[in-house]
Amino acid sequence: MTGEESPLRLGTRGSALAMVQADLVAAAIEATGEKTEIVTIRTSGDEGPAAGAGPSTMGGQTRPEGGDKARFVTEIEQELLAGEIDLAVHSANDLPTKLPDGLEIAGVPAREEPLDVLVGAGSSPADIPEGARVGTGALRRRAQLLATRPDLEIVPIRGNVDTRLRKLAEGEYDAIVLAAAALRRLGRGEEAAFSFSADEMTPAAGQGCIAVEARSDDSRATTIAQTLSDRAALGRLSCERAAVSALGADCDTPVGALARIESDRMVVAGFCGLPDGSEWIRDAVEADASDPSGLGRELAERMKGAGAEDLLTRAARMAEVLGVAK
Repeated sequence: MTGEESPLRLGTRGSALAMVQADLVAAAIEATGEKTEIVTIRTSGDEGPAAGAGPSTMGGQTRPEGGDKARFVTEIEQELLAGEIDLAVHSANDLPTKLPDGLEIAGVPAREEPLDVLVGAGSSPADIPEGARVGTGALRRRAQLLATRPDLEIVPIRGNVDTRLRKLAEGEYDAIVLAAAALRRLGRGEEAAFSFSADEMTPAAGQGCIAVEARSDDSRATTIAQTLSDRAALGRLSCERAAVSALGADCDTPVGALARIESDRMVVAGFCGLPDGSEWIRDAVEADASDPSGLGRELAERMKGAGAEDLLTRAARMAEVLGVAK
């Protein structure tokens, strides 16, 4: 890097988790000799000003709480396309499978634990107290919880991780379900009562991954982001995103996918189900790890053959009737 080159501006949400992830990416970039600057961007999915966050680039508007996951990334992508930032740092499971023209996932650092955990009452799925109020904002988690424990009262919850943990502490819920990666990155992993297995709760595609997004025509930023990529994490993410895309699903559909690499083989498991837990499909495929996206599409085709498209159409209608649609 020459002294004339400006720092790479990393755009991120202002939540505690988002800032931790941006700091991880910044540190990795600076280890290559580049300088960075973190730019916090207020999004429609954020509940309020982040503690310690800098000025909002979105004009300081008051935003509603909650909303679909696309809100977490849309405004950041707009800033990236406008050239106001050079790279965008996202939780990969928040990133829609179809990116805006001109943007690409340029870097995927090493993956954190992808599984879901329960925080609150219970030491296993079977041990959660009967009729417990369990908070989750994800139809995917709702469907899998009710498939195993139809007696539970699944209650929507909104806000970032800190907000959700506060609501649990205040007694609004008996338990909440979160990503293990989020708790670990926040240094709060010990608060998890237990981890769900992938068979009990197939995670969202990309859960535990950080996605570094760049403009395709920005060779400097793209090249630097590529140096951050962990080969295994990138392959697993590509497989999972391909499966979700081929199913016609998105971040807010009751669909999960998890790829693992065993020696030179890749195994990817998928889930889709109805929000009330009454019907679901699980499947898995395995092949050598040379074509992750192709393996993800193969999984999707098998699940379609088992009726996934019809199931997801009915899932969308049921979510509207139940009032839990995003």
